[in-house]
Amino acid sequence: MKPRKLSYGDSNIIGKNVEKMRLARGIKQKDFIARLQSNGLDINPTSYSKLEGQLRSASDKEVKAIAEVLNVSLDELFRGS
Repeated sequence: MKPRKLSYGDSNIIGKNVEKMRLARGIKQKDFIARLQSNGLDINPTSYSKLEGQLRSASDKEVKAIAEVLNVSLDELFRGS
């Protein structure tokens, strides 16, 4: 796993939790993006990376798709934020 190059931003509140949950499941970022795309979310690697880094806002569609792929509730994505 590559270390994060930039510190977290403040454009969303779920990015850090999404990253932790993804890593806890041993899913590489590129594989996670592929799963999101398979579930109908049109997202590219740069955009997703910025979401995790809290450098851009997350849309409601993205939040829903991420929760579904991680198999967690929406509440869990926002916990601890």
